Amino acid sequence: MITARTGRGAAEITRHKLSVPGSPQILDEHYPHHPGGKGPRQPRPRPRTEAEAAFLAIGDGAQRWLAGAAASGAARIRSKMARAVELAAVVGAARVDAALGLAAIAGRFADGDLASIIDHLAAERAPGEVVIAGEAHSVQPGTAGWARLGTREAGR
Repeated sequence: MITARTGRGAAEITRHKLSVPGSPQILDEHYPHHPGGKGPRQPRPRPRTEAEAAFLAIGDGAQRWLAGAAASGAARIRSKMARAVELAAVVGAARVDAALGLAAIAGRFADGDLASIIDHLAAERAPGEVVIAGEAHSVQPGTAGWARLGTREAGR
């Protein structure tokens, strides 16, 4: 979000889409010397091996993950790509692609992160069942223990 100071205080000037490392959001209007959408283009990974092609065939999430992992300096990228291809064969490319996209956004490139995200997505409840913290429900632990503090029962 870009803001500016005005006579009434701070005001929002514009809002850009969120991006991930290695995938900046570039607007053509920022580059008037490149008219007609001929501004800087995002590089697309070009697979050099069958394993790389299989990984990128998973979907756009795989491409975002690869760009983010490379930009962050993640270790063992090839073995993680191979694991993603294996997981796609078991649980489906769409599910793995969604998990790779989330991993890229969250910057999660460690061993086991992809499987953890896939498990989380599989266990996710429908939006109607989500519990929202508020006056009726809190995620804070109860105060019953504090209420007993100093009473006779607390010493037992």
